[in-house]
Amino acid sequence: MKRNLVMLAVMATAILLAVGIGYAASYPDEVMKKIDEIKELEKNKKDMPESLAGIGVVKGEDAHKLKAKGAKVVDNRIKAQYDTEHIEGALLLTVDELLKNPSLADKLGKNDELVLYCNGVKCWRSPAAAVILQHLGFKKIHWYRDGIPDWKKKGYPTE
Repeated sequence: MKRNLVMLAVMATAILLAVGIGYAASYPDEVMKKIDEIKELEKNKKDMPESLAGIGVVKGEDAHKLKAKGAKVVDNRIKAQYDTEHIEGALLLTVDELLKNPSLADKLGKNDELVLYCNGVKCWRSPAAAVILQHLGFKKIHWYRDGIPDWKKKGYPTE
């Protein structure tokens, strides 16, 4: 009986690992390489790139105008940060979860105007999310590079 339980535990672990590997393997090497480069910048306390190929970069005023016109504002930080404070009306889509499960992006429309943000110019999360969403076929991605610190400095609403 004990041996059967051990075998069952080993099999369950193998299945969970296979599922996790499947999600991680769902992105091409070029996408993962770009994300790794972005993560490395944060690790070395460097600013994120000033631009990303094929993705628009917006300043606070533009992000605010896009939001007012109905763009979906997407917070790519961890849940605890989102729960503490986020741009009013922002949706939570953590890049960590998106890396594991691309289907989480299905709640967004591929032709929706999206404004992605995180913790500013030294944060890897929103540029990485932009790279992923672009790979998944999203067309109207706006990266708010300066993120929530800039939004708050400008006095725009948070919740």
